[in-house]
Amino acid sequence: MSQLARTLMIQGTSSGAGKSLLTAALCRVYARRGVRVLPFKAQNMSNNAAVCADGGEIGRAQALQARAAGVAPTTAMNPVLLKPLADTRSDVIVRGRRHAALAEVPWRERKAALWEVVCAALAEVRADADLVIIEGAGSPAEINLPDWVNMGVARQADAPVLLVADIDRGGAFAALFGTWALLPAADRARIGGFVLNKFRGDPSLLAPAPEVLRERTGVPTLGVVPFLRLDLPDEDAASLAERGGEGGVTVAAVRLPHLSNFDDLDPLAAEPGVRVRWVEGAAGLEGCDAVVIPGTRNTTGDLRWMWESGMAAAVRARAATGIPVAGLCGGYQMLGATVADPLGLEGGGEVAGLGLLDVSTELGEAKTTRLASAEWTGDGAFAALRGTTVSGYEIHHGRTRLGPAAEPLMSVGGEPAGAARGAIWGCYLHGAFADDALRGAWLGSLRAGLSARGGWEAHLDAELDRLADAVEAALDMAAVDTLIAGGPWG
Repeated sequence: MSQLARTLMIQGTSSGAGKSLLTAALCRVYARRGVRVLPFKAQNMSNNAAVCADGGEIGRAQALQARAAGVAPTTAMNPVLLKPLADTRSDVIVRGRRHAALAEVPWRERKAALWEVVCAALAEVRADADLVIIEGAGSPAEINLPDWVNMGVARQADAPVLLVADIDRGGAFAALFGTWALLPAADRARIGGFVLNKFRGDPSLLAPAPEVLRERTGVPTLGVVPFLRLDLPDEDAASLAERGGEGGVTVAAVRLPHLSNFDDLDPLAAEPGVRVRWVEGAAGLEGCDAVVIPGTRNTTGDLRWMWESGMAAAVRARAATGIPVAGLCGGYQMLGATVADPLGLEGGGEVAGLGLLDVSTELGEAKTTRLASAEWTGDGAFAALRGTTVSGYEIHHGRTRLGPAAEPLMSVGGEPAGAARGAIWGCYLHGAFADDALRGAWLGSLRAGLSARGGWEAHLDAELDRLADAVEAALDMAAVDTLIAGGPWG
């Protein structure tokens, strides 16, 4: 590219306002016009991570936005990722790699160490695009904290801003006005439009509020986006709820305190006749046809929670009756005999596992983050897959060793990446359930005649198109084009 890309920034009045999906929608809208568009988010806080081709981690939302734009994700799109380990402690991922020293730097002092990284990544993305859609974080009006990931980035990129509010929660007009009012005058001037998101009902009933808001702020409301139910990954575990249709089978998914990569279960929830029930207490396992323990960013801490809450005993009791149990990544580690943390990465010590698989895990300083293609070696429910491969990605600390009673389930590069014993199985491969053949084989083992509808990857792209169609119809795109380029765009 001969010059830096133009920019547009999506900020929100709060977390959960819909910034991530609106950014993805606009990436798809402009990509369909033939524009080379890339996403960017300076700093994300999420345990839902994706892996780039070089093995670096970024927020899963930015990977989805890259998919919407029709490009491969890179670490420049999300140069700083915070992965919470506890209420006051997070891993700090910088350009895709864990930065242990920065995890010890107080929150308010991190900008000095990270700002140059963010600016360099932003310049890299802008040099490779015609347009960059930038997502903010939280709200730009958190006046108790120094804000450099919202208006600081907008100033650096000279980006106009769309400010989004979640009208489904109520108080959207007050949130828009309050956010605008708390900003310095120069930052207010960057806000080129308000967007009301997740609206149910007749938009005409909103009058005269948008015009009153414009009279008081000078900022027009450029669109009302309807409430959409989409089979797309959520970034925040707070949005998780029971999903799926009536009848068929019920899969109980354990909602761990430090749950990560929970979108691993989305392909199951999208299947007709499959219900995914997220459970936090042992009672939630009643009546389920299978149990899945998903990934976690704090395996030892969440394993202790499993025992203290009674969930571990309940899962073991279900397994004893023949109910299938699957573990993904950290969930796989929990199914074994022990998880040891000799370096204190997650607090130290050794925690007893559920004892459902003859495996043991030791966490180590080296972290595996890679795209992976695994070869199926197991039998049982997956016998038909033996010798085939399934693609996904790995994000985990430590190594898991298989004992003599553990059947190797899959291998990556010749090394075991999963194990099984009867109806109990686990693996390190995130994205495994996105494989149509694997998903179909497992569902068929749960209930005769149940299969996967197939085409999960195509379904994701169709959902992104549906999202883009709705946003494009809801927004005044001519006004958005003018904000970006001063005239028609793309």
